[in-house]
Amino acid sequence: MQTLVTAPGTRDALSVGELVRALRSVVGGHPALTDVLVRGEVSNVSRPPSGLAYFTLKDADAQIPCVMFRAAAGALRFELREGIEVLVRGDVDVFPAKGAAQLLAREVRPIGHGAFWLAFEQVRDRLAAEGLFAAGRKRPLPRFPRRIGLVTSEAGAAFLDVLAVLQRRYPLAEVLVSPCLVQGEGAPASIAAALDRIAGSVDVAILARGGGSVEDLWAFNDEDVARAIARFPAPVVSAVGHEVDVTIADFVADVRAPTPSAAAELVAPDTAELRGRVLAAKAVLETRVRERLTGWRERIRSAADRLRPETVGRQIRDARQRLDATTGVLKREGRRSLEGLRDRLASVSARFEAVSPMATIARGFAVVTREDGALVASITGASPGDEITVHVSDGALEAVVEERRRKGR
Repeated sequence: MQTLVTAPGTRDALSVGELVRALRSVVGGHPALTDVLVRGEVSNVSRPPSGLAYFTLKDADAQIPCVMFRAAAGALRFELREGIEVLVRGDVDVFPAKGAAQLLAREVRPIGHGAFWLAFEQVRDRLAAEGLFAAGRKRPLPRFPRRIGLVTSEAGAAFLDVLAVLQRRYPLAEVLVSPCLVQGEGAPASIAAALDRIAGSVDVAILARGGGSVEDLWAFNDEDVARAIARFPAPVVSAVGHEVDVTIADFVADVRAPTPSAAAELVAPDTAELRGRVLAAKAVLETRVRERLTGWRERIRSAADRLRPETVGRQIRDARQRLDATTGVLKREGRRSLEGLRDRLASVSARFEAVSPMATIARGFAVVTREDGALVASITGASPGDEITVHVSDGALEAVVEERRRKGR
């Protein structure tokens, strides 16, 4: 029996390189594959430091890798990014290292958003109109969570990264893992179910996934996932992809972290830092307690000094001396005040005596009153026949009015 190796014509077999070169010579020179214009959606963009641009052009049925050399890539007037729909002009070639066809793009023109970004914008606008992105509904993260939820794939690097950071920074917290799919057709339902599974059981949740293409991360743009985040009863930190990746889950979440590791650092306080703060607070407290005790000790010593018998006796003698001095001052001031009052009283009495009726009588005048004691100051004050009393300096004269006579008559 002959095998393929021993069969005649083995020496005539082509090597892989010869086959690919033959294929390349046919494809590269075919008129239908030269200067072609292809329409499709951009995916898997890569811009290495060499200046080249790599991306995939795809539609619903197929995809082809594309490469742009440095000059063509540098001439682009827009950012080549995932999801945009473009027209690509170039030549079809075969990449020898992989034996696969590729499109050598010379020119790329955008013609509008692709299907992925159209769906993204529709979901984004609908949820924004409902207020799911509003800053007012964002909840602060707990300072010291007792239980942390982790929603991710147990097979991904994000799972190990988050656990490592949580264990290093805050081993006091319990981590409740709710595994799920993070890409593929069933990922949105799996993510929503994983969030609902731990709802009410954790103080905060991390929704994590490592980086990838737009297609890889598309589950986190799903409306069901966004609504599961919005209804979650505790704060949710979204850590999907790399820092440049933005998903609808980031908009709905209470906090967005640039990476899964950064999410773990946001959620978990650093026990080393807390220990340092506690030690610093302890040192301050001990210093203040010593100062307070020293102050109390000084006050007690001072009080004890004041309560010694010789100190109390000296204070009593001093107080008695101050009391005697104060008493002497009060007596002198009292006498001085009394003498002043006596002098003022004598002066007032003298003034009153000078204007009193008796002083007037003593100077040779008389005062006339009626029987009722009323003063007769005018001839109209008494009538003929009325009895009157004339007061003089050494007594009084009783008289009867015989006649009234005015001055000048």
